[in-house]
Amino acid sequence: MRFMRFAPGASGRSHTLFAVTRCLPFLVLAAVLSIELSPVHTLYTGPLLSPAPALAAVTMGPFGTGGVALLATAVSAITATHNNVWGSEMVYANLLALLVVALASVATSAVRVRRDRELAQIRRIAQVSQNVVLRPLPARIGVVNTASVYLAAERDAQIGGDLYEAMCTRYGVRLIVGDVRGKGLAAVRSAAAVVGAFREAVHYEQDLAEVMHRCAAALAREYELLDRSQLQDPQELAEQFVTVLLAQVSDESLVELINRGHPPPLVMRERKVRSLDPARPLPPLGLEEFLSPPPICVETFPFLPGDRLLLHTDGVVEARNHYNEFFPLHRTMETLDGATPGEYLDRLRHALVRHAEGRLADDAAMVLIERATGGARRPFR
Repeated sequence: MRFMRFAPGASGRSHTLFAVTRCLPFLVLAAVLSIELSPVHTLYTGPLLSPAPALAAVTMGPFGTGGVALLATAVSAITATHNNVWGSEMVYANLLALLVVALASVATSAVRVRRDRELAQIRRIAQVSQNVVLRPLPARIGVVNTASVYLAAERDAQIGGDLYEAMCTRYGVRLIVGDVRGKGLAAVRSAAAVVGAFREAVHYEQDLAEVMHRCAAALAREYELLDRSQLQDPQELAEQFVTVLLAQVSDESLVELINRGHPPPLVMRERKVRSLDPARPLPPLGLEEFLSPPPICVETFPFLPGDRLLLHTDGVVEARNHYNEFFPLHRTMETLDGATPGEYLDRLRHALVRHAEGRLADDAAMVLIERATGGARRPFR
């Protein structure tokens, strides 16, 4: 599985900016020393030494900031000796200003380092929480080859509610892809409840519809534990739901699907892509209190050797470019090549990144499976 913070190019730019910023204090010291020791020296640059520790505090720890302050003091002493200005009020005033700025910068750096460590710990906890519902998929599960990717929208530091899982059972390979409305810990709790129920039910429930019922029941129990007093709007509870797509691939060259309000999967055969839309749409999980959904019906579609099936969240199809155009997922899939699901999905990810131009509005998850067993091929009807 690929897990990344969108967009990939931002990381390289950040590292470059960090390196340049870290060099600034030394560039200032070198510039001051060069000017003061120049034989045509006409400008007193002592006051420029004070910002050096402050610049160092942006990227360095307390010891590094203190080291820059000592270097600035040494440069001030060297230039004062070279220019024979010891005893001048201006020299002592600059040294005093440098001392004050240095102490403040060291203290500021210590606070920043502590907060950076706390933030890193929070991010590690968030990563662990995210891995509960987005743990890596192996390259081969039963009769299918698999690949997955998760793109996190950089505009929002909160944990998203996308989820997916694939497991090999005695009934075949079973998969789930879902999307929880909202973000943060509440979304993770809902996603974890659904994924946990799926992981347990797929091994014991032969009927795929019963697996969906178990997921719905787990989500209902999670909502019962929700502290309604923390909701800002009573209607907010009615807006809590999870879109879910269940799939089962067995040895019969078929794929069984149950779709509860989720974007339909796309099947690709010989570079032709078709959407597997549900014949009877069902509402998302969590809305049973407000809607009376019809009985769950498992829909079956051909899934032959070499066929590929893409399951995704709405963050993929809702990605827009600066012309406000949605990502053309269907058309893009027909233009891409890839010998393996991993290669193909990697190229699809790159196409999505290029289209969104670094402005992915929502987290996006994609799972691609390819039937790997032998059998006859059949064109789309």
